[in-house]
Amino acid sequence: MNSEELILVTGATGFLGVQLVRELLARQPQARLALLIRDRAGQPGQQRADLIVPPAERSRVQVYSGDVGQPNCGLDAAAYQRLSAETTRVIHSAATVRFDHTLEEARRINVEGTRRMMDFAAKMRQLRSLAYVGTAYVAGERAELVRESELDVGQSYRNTYEQTKAEAEALVRSRLGSLPGVILRPSIIVGDSRTGATSSFKMMYWPLKIYARRLWRTVPGYPDAVLDIVPVDFVAASVACLLFDEAALGSTVHLCAGPRGSATIEQIARRAMEYFHAPQPRYVDPKFFFAAIRPLLFLALWGRKRRVLRDGRAYRDYFTMRMQFDTSNAERLLGPAGISPPPVLDYLDRLFHYCVASDWGRKPVVA
Repeated sequence: MNSEELILVTGATGFLGVQLVRELLARQPQARLALLIRDRAGQPGQQRADLIVPPAERSRVQVYSGDVGQPNCGLDAAAYQRLSAETTRVIHSAATVRFDHTLEEARRINVEGTRRMMDFAAKMRQLRSLAYVGTAYVAGERAELVRESELDVGQSYRNTYEQTKAEAEALVRSRLGSLPGVILRPSIIVGDSRTGATSSFKMMYWPLKIYARRLWRTVPGYPDAVLDIVPVDFVAASVACLLFDEAALGSTVHLCAGPRGSATIEQIARRAMEYFHAPQPRYVDPKFFFAAIRPLLFLALWGRKRRVLRDGRAYRDYFTMRMQFDTSNAERLLGPAGISPPPVLDYLDRLFHYCVASDWGRKPVVA
């Protein structure tokens, strides 16, 4: 490892991206980072980067205003040429994770953005490796053990996020013959396993919050449904490690808790009930709930409980999953580096504690 390494990172301001930038700076003390960051109204990319890069490390970080959804990733000609000449490694993690985008909009970001990054990578004269951060939920509505080598087995998808991430991964796979790359599939990413810290209170956190606040105790799902979650520190360490592992090139790797480390909805709900001193959850068959009960409740309820019914639609399918993710490649590649996901139930209380301490993200937590 030397100062000739220039690592280009997309998605650096996202929940995983922030942790990943810090992980790379710590693991690769001689490397330089190039962050491709979108400008926002009143907040240019450099300003956004300053919020995530420690002052002592800023001399090693170059910020490029750009957008993977635009031609040439939104870069001007000089920047495009410079990065084509100097970049040695790429991490592409930029994506929309919203479930409610139209298929067209999700494809514009997740598929076409990935296509532009692959085209860009093909022009990088010193490229040694590329890590594409996808998702384990390209498996869609499968219900069995999902292997890392599998992608399209005829499955259907719950939302446009899953579908377009599967399409993007297929595109990356088609380029791995000519590009030195690895495909990484995390499952549901939650807060830090050591501190519980998170900046994203979506997915598991939303139903947890309404349950903890006693707004809702009915679970339209199966008690034995599997929830595979992984802490952000594990995912960031894995990505940073595999980016430099030649043995990983050409592989697809599940960054998941897997059959040994995941938990059921019932196990997590029981732990939440004990921690928040909340009432026993009630499980209702989801098909019956959404076909018959929810329409009646939507007419009868108002205010916060009606908002719960409306917002909860995006998460309903994740209470019914019974698939598991095989982690053979992950264990083979990450085991020698001492990196493995902690079992979900081992750090769950730390996640709960951070939720309470931060008032579900409304106030800062003093370390």
